[in-house]
Amino acid sequence: MTTPCIIVQSNMEVLLNVDNEQYHEARDAIAPFTELVKSPEHFHTYSISHLSLWNAASIGLSASDVLTQLKKFSTYEIPAVVTTEITEYMGRYGILRLVLKDGNLILECDSDSLFLELCKRKEIQGYIESFISKNSAIVNPLVRGKLKILLTELGFPVKDLAGYIKGDSLNIELRQTLADSNAPWTLRDYQKDAAQVFYASGSERGGSGVIVLPCGSGKTIIGLVAITLVKAHTLILTPSVTAARQWIREILQKTNLTKDQVKEYSGDMKEIGPITVATYQILTQRKKTAPDSQVEEKEFTNFSLFSAQKWGLMIYDEVHLLPAPVFRFSADMQATRRLGLTATLVREDRKEKEVFSLIGPKKFDIPWRVLEAQGWIAQAKCHELRVSMDTELRMAYAVAPLREKIGIAGCNPEKFNVVKSLLKKHSDESDRILIIGQYIDQLESLAKEINVPLITGKTPNKERDKIYDSFRNGEIRILMVSKVGNFAIDLPDASILIQISGTFGSRQEEAQRLGRVLRPKKDGRQALFYSIVTKDSREQEFALNRQLFLAEQGYGYEIIN
Repeated sequence: MTTPCIIVQSNMEVLLNVDNEQYHEARDAIAPFTELVKSPEHFHTYSISHLSLWNAASIGLSASDVLTQLKKFSTYEIPAVVTTEITEYMGRYGILRLVLKDGNLILECDSDSLFLELCKRKEIQGYIESFISKNSAIVNPLVRGKLKILLTELGFPVKDLAGYIKGDSLNIELRQTLADSNAPWTLRDYQKDAAQVFYASGSERGGSGVIVLPCGSGKTIIGLVAITLVKAHTLILTPSVTAARQWIREILQKTNLTKDQVKEYSGDMKEIGPITVATYQILTQRKKTAPDSQVEEKEFTNFSLFSAQKWGLMIYDEVHLLPAPVFRFSADMQATRRLGLTATLVREDRKEKEVFSLIGPKKFDIPWRVLEAQGWIAQAKCHELRVSMDTELRMAYAVAPLREKIGIAGCNPEKFNVVKSLLKKHSDESDRILIIGQYIDQLESLAKEINVPLITGKTPNKERDKIYDSFRNGEIRILMVSKVGNFAIDLPDASILIQISGTFGSRQEEAQRLGRVLRPKKDGRQALFYSIVTKDSREQEFALNRQLFLAEQGYGYEIIN
């Protein structure tokens, strides 16, 4: 009897048989319209959600395409309720549209009855200025973003075709050689394709959306190509000062722009130019009006400063980290082109719908293993090393409150011996090793014990940059970082990552941390990812959830006790 490849269940879940010879083909086929829920040994569970179907529809897939893939690999007949749900919800994408006519923002609908039903809802009525016909109405342009979020929540996502303002023009071109060395460099085909799909020849069908690609694949380059296509003043938002300076470095290296045209707006430096690279933190900064003991906070102090500029493009780096207050800023900037860049659409706060509505739907993605096979990112092997607790720690863990158990397990002293063993194993001078963790006390103790530099949130930006540069040029072979190292660090020669603790069950963190070692190596060596986990603890339970994203991308963990 042939073993099943996938089983589609009436609750919109798909079971994928890992042991089936068609596993890899089937996983890649269903990935565009599903989300991985859990990944035990033999059958992985995927969910078909409304948002995953709308994202699939936004990149051109139809209900027929989705059902064809399910039928191709399904052992049993697709339940009728699943067929109905897929057909109905994918059909909803685009039934409502925002368009610009005679200077007015118009909401139009393909169904008179649906439009009437929606417009009778109290929450919608406040956004309607006047009706034009049975299926169209003028809406206030200032509520463009809020209306899109509301309609998505109601189950009817809007296709925004209202277009964008041009912004102040900018003469920007990509260089064929790097500014500092004159070494030639070229765009990769998928980078060109991603930027072109986003821009859509400048039409209203492009200009907003999210590009999903792994760390190390050159998402920053895609952002640069997008700027050269739009040719307008651009605001780039990043999760950290380090990331902001990497963007500035790349812009000056690979475009014709000068330092006078590319500015940093952060806690360290506050300048605005044709290209402004700012941090999410500075955008969400509030003005305190009372002593710290009785802090009363006003509105975000920099919103008006940024919104007063005539931006033609906004780029959200690591869009899955977009702080909730920035959604409000984004809701007010719907007439500006918006590009989100990320390795994963998974958000720990479950605000994926807000990203979909305000930044835009997924426009382009490529599975990690495809880019790995093409040599654009390093091959990776993942290991989970499980360590025991000694008798004393086991007793402390047993009597600790539930919320403290993860910290006790995460800071298991036995992990230090494992780290030392791994450093001894990878002692070659060519090995570049990152050690990353969650708990500062743990990191400080280990850094002192093995005598390696440590970067935490308290490390001044100038010192961080100096240490990172020393790691890049080979002066430092081993570097330890706290969770500030999760995102947007360009360390191309890092080939080994040792994770000694993490943030509960964060899927996005696991993906980002693996991404720190995925940039292709000059000698073609394999990337190694070691995750040290305390056995039979809450940390081991959370580790299963952390691995979900990597399992979704086709990476397996070797479990070593």
